[in-house]
Amino acid sequence: MDLDRSVPVWPQVADELRRRLDAGQYAPGARFPAVNELAAELDVAPSTVQKAVAALRAEGRLYTVLGQGSFVQER
Repeated sequence: MDLDRSVPVWPQVADELRRRLDAGQYAPGARFPAVNELAAELDVAPSTVQKAVAALRAEGRLYTVLGQGSFVQER
């Protein structure tokens, strides 16, 4: 993923994750990758991924189960 470092990174990460969700890379009901895993893959800080995931949760695209992780919301 090519990042434009002149603008905030977390919205760019959120856009990438939205694209992946829209493409069906993560099936509805499936466990979403862990923050640290995505951070390493995208070469960004875990806090950046946390903000992006929080945005997707606020949009209703993901939900979190305490102690189990985040999951893709069924549409």
